[in-house]
Amino acid sequence: MNELEGLNERQKEAVMQTNGPVLIIAGAGAGKTKTIVHRILHLIKEGVAPEAILAITFTNKAAKEMRERVEKALASDKTLNLPTHFPGKPFVSTFHSLGVRIIKENAQAIGLTRHFAILDRSDSSKIVKECLAELSIDPKQFEPAKILNRISREKGNLTTAEEFSRDADRGYTVPGVTARVWPMYEAKLAKDKSLDFDDLLLKTYEILRDHPRVLEHYQELWKYIHIDEYQDTNKVQYAIAKLLAAKYKNMTVVGDIDQSIYSWRGADIQNILDFEKDYPDAKTILLEENYRSTQTILAAANEVIKKNAQRREKNLFTKNAKGEKISYFRGTNETEEARFIARKASELTGKGVPAREIAVLYRANFQSRALEEAMLAESVPYQVLGTKFFERREVRDILAYLGAALDPEQLASVKRIINIPARGIGKVTMLKIFEGNRNSLPSAVGEKVNHFYRLLERIKKETETKKPSEVLRFIIKESGLELELQKGTEEDKERLENMRELATLATKYDYLPKPEGIEKLLEEAALATDQDSMEKNENAVKLMTVHASKGLEFDYVFITGLEQDLFPHQAIGKDEKTPEEMEEERRLFYVALTRARKKLFLTHAEMRTIFGSTQVNLPSEFFADFDSDLLEEEKFEFRDKIIYLDW
Repeated sequence: MNELEGLNERQKEAVMQTNGPVLIIAGAGAGKTKTIVHRILHLIKEGVAPEAILAITFTNKAAKEMRERVEKALASDKTLNLPTHFPGKPFVSTFHSLGVRIIKENAQAIGLTRHFAILDRSDSSKIVKECLAELSIDPKQFEPAKILNRISREKGNLTTAEEFSRDADRGYTVPGVTARVWPMYEAKLAKDKSLDFDDLLLKTYEILRDHPRVLEHYQELWKYIHIDEYQDTNKVQYAIAKLLAAKYKNMTVVGDIDQSIYSWRGADIQNILDFEKDYPDAKTILLEENYRSTQTILAAANEVIKKNAQRREKNLFTKNAKGEKISYFRGTNETEEARFIARKASELTGKGVPAREIAVLYRANFQSRALEEAMLAESVPYQVLGTKFFERREVRDILAYLGAALDPEQLASVKRIINIPARGIGKVTMLKIFEGNRNSLPSAVGEKVNHFYRLLERIKKETETKKPSEVLRFIIKESGLELELQKGTEEDKERLENMRELATLATKYDYLPKPEGIEKLLEEAALATDQDSMEKNENAVKLMTVHASKGLEFDYVFITGLEQDLFPHQAIGKDEKTPEEMEEERRLFYVALTRARKKLFLTHAEMRTIFGSTQVNLPSEFFADFDSDLLEEEKFEFRDKIIYLDW
C-alpha cells in the first residue's frame, strides 16, 4: 500500500509533515480518519517504531475503526516486511482508555491496585445520594444528578474537591451543597477503591504532573502523538496531551471548530483556536474537500456556518453530484410531523433503501416519544440510540462479580452483589463486613458471608486458568443466578439471556493472556458509550439526538423539531441566548446537516405539546440561514386515523 495513494494534495501535505506540531483543520466528511491512518503508515515507513505512535480519539467506535484501519494498512503494505503478528503496534484509544492504561500501570502512586473499580453515572449518583442523606439534605431539592454534574465539570476543569470546597460558599445553593458533598463523595470512592469516569482523566493528569519519571517514560514511549476531534477536548485532556508532547513536540491535532458542540460538558473551543499560540512553529493544513455529501447539502451547510464569528474560515466543496433538493415539511403538530417521517421512512425502505441508512435527529430526548409511536404504527423497524447493553442491571451484576473477585476490597462491587441472588445478608451485617468486623458476626450469618467470599475466591481462580467467556458462564451458574432466573418470569428469562449474551461477547477476548482478557472486558464495559449500542448495526431506522449523531453518517437524514426555542434550543427560564450559545446551536445544526450523504428532510410542527402545555411555534431561524432555492416543500395527506397508545 502506497501511503499517498488516493489522497488529495492537502491530505498528502498532512501525511508528509512528520515532525513538529501540526494543526489539521478537517471539515465534515473530508477524510480525516483516512489522513491519520496514512500519516501513521508514512511515519512507520520513515523508520518510526510502531509502538512510538499514539493516536487518541473520542469514542470507542471511532477508536475501533481507526485501530482496524491502521492494522489493515500495516498488514497490506508488503514493503514494511512486518511479521503477521508483530509485537509493536501504534496505541490507538480514547482519552479514557489511555487514562485506564496509565493508572493501571501506576496504580500504587495513587493508592490503588490494577483492579480498581470504575463507577458508572448511576453508581456515582447513588453515592452522592448517600452523602446528601448523611448531611440531612433533601435529594428532591438538590438532585444527585445535578450535584454530580457539577463535580464532573469541575474535575474536567482540573479542580480538586479541596480547591472547590475552599472557594465555594456553604449556603443552600448547588455550589454550596456540592462543596459539602464532594469531599464525602471522594472519601467513599477511596474507601471503595473506586474511580469515577472523570477520575480516569484527572488522576492520569495528576500522575503525569507529580511523577517526573513516569511522565518521562510515556514521553519516551510515545514520541508521535495524534489527537482527533481536538475541538472537543476539555482542560484536563488538553493538559494531559500537553504534558505528553512537551519533550518532542511531535503533536498532530485534527479537528473542526465548526463541529464544536460539547461546551455543556466542558469542551473548550479555545484549545483548538489557540493551538498556534501554544505551538508558534505549528504547520496548519486545511482539509476542505468533502467526500460524503451532495453539493446541495454542502451549499446549505456552508451558508449556515459562515454566520458564526468564532471560527477558522473554510469552505467545504465536493466533486459529488449536485443531488436532490432539501425537503421541507410543516406538520400541524408533533404527531403529524412524526407520521410524515415514519411514512417517508417506510417509502424509502419500500424502494430498497436499507433501514440502517436512515436517521432521525432531534434536539431534545423528549421528541423521541411521538417518533417511536409513529414508527410502531407504520411498522417501521427502529432503534433508539442510547440504550446501552452494559447498563442493564443483570449485566452490571455479572461484571460486579468479576470486579469483586479480582479485588474483594472493591466495596461498591461487593455491596452490589452480596445479596444477588438473595442470601439473607442484611444492612447491619454489610456494615460490619465493611468495617472489617466479620469475626463478630453470629455463626449462621457468618457462614453465609464466608460462603459468598469463598465463591469470589473460586471465581478468582477461574480467571487465572480459564478464558473470559468460560469465567462468565461459571459465574452465571455458580452464583445461583441461572437457577433462580430459569424459574422466574419471562422478564427473568430475558435477563438470563442478556447474561449469556455477555458471555458470548466475552469470546472476543478469549485469545488474550489470562487474566488480561478479563481486564479488557471490564474496561470496555466501563467505558461503553451511547454509540456502542449500535455495534450490532441492526437494520433499523436510527433515532437519536443531534449530539449523539456526531461522527456518524447516513444516506437519508431527517432533522426534526426545527422550531424557534427548540432548535435553536432555549433553556427554560432563560429569556435569550448569549452569542456564544447561539453560535454553538448553529454549529449543532451544521453537524446535523453534514450527517447526510444523499438527501435531507427538515421538519417542524406548528404546535407542540411540551411538559403538558401546547404552544404555537415559529419556524426555526435556521431556515433563513441558507437560500430558499435549496428547499422544496412536501405536502402529505393523512386520510386515515391512527389511535396511539398513551405511554
